[in-house]
Amino acid sequence: MDAQGRGRADDIDPADQWVRNPQTGEYELRAPHSRQSPRSPAPARVPGPRTAPAPAPGVPPQRRRRPAKQKPKAGKVLLWTGSTMAFVILAAGTGGYFYLKHLEGNVSTTDVGDAGASSFRKNEAFNILVIGTDKRTGDGNEGYGDTGSTGHADTNILLHVAKDRSNATALSIPRDLIVDVPDCPTEQEDGTEKVIPGLQGVRFNRSLGESGRDPGCTMRTVEAVTGIKPDHFMMADFNAVKTLTTAVDGVEVCVDHAVDDKESKLHLDAGKTTVEGEQALAFVRTRHSFGNSGDLDRIQVQQQFLGSLMRKMSSGDTLTSPTKLLKLAEAATKALTVDSAIGNVGTLKDVALELKKVPPKNISFTTVPVDDNPAETIKATVVLRQSEAPQLFDMIKNDVSLTEVKQQAKKEKAAVAARLKGTKADAAEVRVQVLNGGAAAGSAQQELNWLQTTAGVTKSENGGNAEQELSKTQLEYDPDQADQARRLADLLGLSGSAMKPGESVTDAQGLPTMTLTLGKDFEGAGVELDSASSASTNVRKSTADEVKCAS
Repeated sequence: MDAQGRGRADDIDPADQWVRNPQTGEYELRAPHSRQSPRSPAPARVPGPRTAPAPAPGVPPQRRRRPAKQKPKAGKVLLWTGSTMAFVILAAGTGGYFYLKHLEGNVSTTDVGDAGASSFRKNEAFNILVIGTDKRTGDGNEGYGDTGSTGHADTNILLHVAKDRSNATALSIPRDLIVDVPDCPTEQEDGTEKVIPGLQGVRFNRSLGESGRDPGCTMRTVEAVTGIKPDHFMMADFNAVKTLTTAVDGVEVCVDHAVDDKESKLHLDAGKTTVEGEQALAFVRTRHSFGNSGDLDRIQVQQQFLGSLMRKMSSGDTLTSPTKLLKLAEAATKALTVDSAIGNVGTLKDVALELKKVPPKNISFTTVPVDDNPAETIKATVVLRQSEAPQLFDMIKNDVSLTEVKQQAKKEKAAVAARLKGTKADAAEVRVQVLNGGAAAGSAQQELNWLQTTAGVTKSENGGNAEQELSKTQLEYDPDQADQARRLADLLGLSGSAMKPGESVTDAQGLPTMTLTLGKDFEGAGVELDSASSASTNVRKSTADEVKCAS
């Protein structure tokens, strides 16, 4: 900061407020009213309380000891942040109240009503829709986006975080995907509600901005397309990439070949390069430098960039630098617009601390499976690939990981495998009711007929439809029925993971019976099931810990 800026409260460099407590050896945030200029000369020595000499340039100043009657010292603050185009991660520890309130003032909010959740729930799986718009803000952004644009949904990532925080999935949604945008209630400036009519057969990016559509409209469109309801949203524009990458002193990217793109002004040598500011934005915006020069190739490059940025933000070089952390916090919060439910720094902190629990190696990046639009001669848009997309959506909706996550300890895995070991009851002694939990209509009756006429499981009955759908078939039984469960698992080809020790129910004769719930993996009566197999075999993905070169 130059000398002219000193003395103005709104020009205080956040890094100048980060001071070392000589009593604890930890860095703390000093409240604005207690700030002293680090360049002020030491006053003449006079009787009374002793003052510390001014620190040498580059050395964090020490805070003067306060009388005992003052409030206790603030705790240390840790901010591990990003933003929409940077996978949006923000965390804060206790203390630094005034500075945290300052950060909160940076964040813009939008009330999306019932399009999202009313609050953030720490103990549940959650979905955050991350939106990067093509709206222009900041100096030097005149060359990007549409002139006068209110901001379309240019880059879209649905981030699903598993309930146990063992994994997360970042699902990119192509902006050129043909969708139906539903009717959208939006809150007006005067507090009234206006319903914006929906659109049929249009690009996904039109779900935001056009006709006054807000991020809630984009959230509703995501749910309509995928069946997955976003709980919250985080949105930023072009300027976020520039400010965030500058805050962390650049992000390392890799390209297989030299790039000289006149349109995006991206110029890179082959191999690894550190980009920030304008070059970082050009890297994530370029369409003509990689692959087939389309949006899908650009999405892959963006995913690689986000993984690299996440590694940089969580590196020791960033986390141990107070100055870098505070610059990152400033950049991230100024870039963000979020839903009202998470619109304060305390809640954003909670979101980030939950995200921080997920190992980078278990954060999967993937893209909605699509095909070229068959209705077009000149291919410009895409449509869902119906043979793959529904399965992927179901996996995310049902909290199924795309990575081979070790969700159980070895002892627990052994217990799962042990469910198949032991004596098996005769088929005629197996009591089970069959429920349809996501299979095709009539599947429960078809499976029942097969069990009774072919497998010899005569003490079975049709229980109708299950209360909730399952992606995988499941058998629940009382531990006293373990021998029956093993026999039924053997007949159906169920793995130990599909067997759920629990409670029995009562059948029509008033006797305890097991419950077999047919999931969406059910392919027909008598067809063997294997719940141990990975349903994600055909899903193209990368993880945040992988270093890849754009080609």
